[in-house]
Amino acid sequence: MIALRTKAKQYEMDMCSGPILRKMLMFALPLMLSSILQLLFNAADIVVVGKFAGDNSLAAVGSNTALINLLTNLFIGLSIGANVVAARSYGAKTWDDLRDTVHTSMLLSMISGGLLMVLGVIGARQMLIWMQTPEEVLPLATTYLRIYFLGMASTMVYNFGSALLRAVGDTKRPLYFLLCAGVINVVLNLIFVVGFHLDVMGVAIATVISETVSALLVLRCLMKESGGIHLELRALHIHRKKMIQILRIGLPAGFQGVVFALSNVVIQSSVNIFGNIVVAGNSAAANLEGFVYMAMNAFYQTTLSFVSQNYGAGEQKRIHRIVLLGEACVIVTGTLLGNAVVFFGNELLHIYSSNPEVIAAGIVRLHYISMVYALCGIMDVMVGALRGIGYSVMPMIVSIVGVCVLRLVWLATVFQIPAYHRIETVYLSYPVTWILTSLVYIVFFIWVRVRTCRKSAAA
Repeated sequence: MIALRTKAKQYEMDMCSGPILRKMLMFALPLMLSSILQLLFNAADIVVVGKFAGDNSLAAVGSNTALINLLTNLFIGLSIGANVVAARSYGAKTWDDLRDTVHTSMLLSMISGGLLMVLGVIGARQMLIWMQTPEEVLPLATTYLRIYFLGMASTMVYNFGSALLRAVGDTKRPLYFLLCAGVINVVLNLIFVVGFHLDVMGVAIATVISETVSALLVLRCLMKESGGIHLELRALHIHRKKMIQILRIGLPAGFQGVVFALSNVVIQSSVNIFGNIVVAGNSAAANLEGFVYMAMNAFYQTTLSFVSQNYGAGEQKRIHRIVLLGEACVIVTGTLLGNAVVFFGNELLHIYSSNPEVIAAGIVRLHYISMVYALCGIMDVMVGALRGIGYSVMPMIVSIVGVCVLRLVWLATVFQIPAYHRIETVYLSYPVTWILTSLVYIVFFIWVRVRTCRKSAAA
């Protein structure tokens, strides 16, 4: 028992003392690799169908991304709430609170997954029609979406379980679990699509199986833990106090994600009107950009967890340095990786499709979005810092207005001008809104910290 506990402790991290940058990098690197592996699930689907099933199958899988995000982001937001509440309890060393958070969170993940499964399976075709999915793509896209959502319970369990492990500083074991699941996903993709010619049905089945594996591994990990992070299935229960705390942080985060995804659905609809070649090129380029985003997102999650633990422990002075280091890391990561994707764009897009027109369409998106992707990272790190100190509603409002509403206004005004009714105008809406929203976040964070420091001094 002592040996098991010592081994488990090796994966945990005290974020409230010692060198900040080194610990942030140690935390972020496995998280970055985990996020990229998770994205590889979808990338493997797109590459296999693009190479072995054709452009319509590629467009069918790629066009589902925005809709999947729309349906899942609310509950992914709740996992962020679980992460913040658990990290505060760990930082404050209130083990009973941590235990209640773990059991409330995991039951919530199972309920969320069940609801999403029903919604996705029943409403798949109609939702794709609302998105103006091209007629030649619609049957394949519907098949993929319905099967994908059959595995949504596994997706939610993995996300909530990983969030709890991150709260105590463990980003290594989720990486190991995803590595195992990722290998299974790639092998099954090849078997089902190349061997059995199941097209998009095959890649969807492979994704569901691999996500189920990662979920079972996370559950097994939590059940073998000791102390406050230990999960006992018989003890699953919604603790009202913890539920309220999770919802207070998670619901605004989730609602923000839903509105973000909704604006992306509208943008996807605007992309769809340019035909299946542009849709396929956009899907391939967006998937490449996803790797850059996931690398940057690791520093959002790192900032969120570090600020949450230090806030729970009352270490206010460390928070400023955590945020500055988080921003520095995300700027370097986004600038280097985003421009590397542009530089090697032709070669990378060729992985997804051999059609020169599809590759050319993808290059257009990369030049407008990937080159300046660091702007998105700056915005996200500020959101992580604010949520870590308990401000979740204001970031939601700022993001909805600064990103989503402005993008919709852009599409309803600038994009409708005949001279600017081009795909380039659609892509330009991203960097414009990132800049404006980041500026507002920075000003709000400075105001919050000045206000907090004054209260501390007065006390």
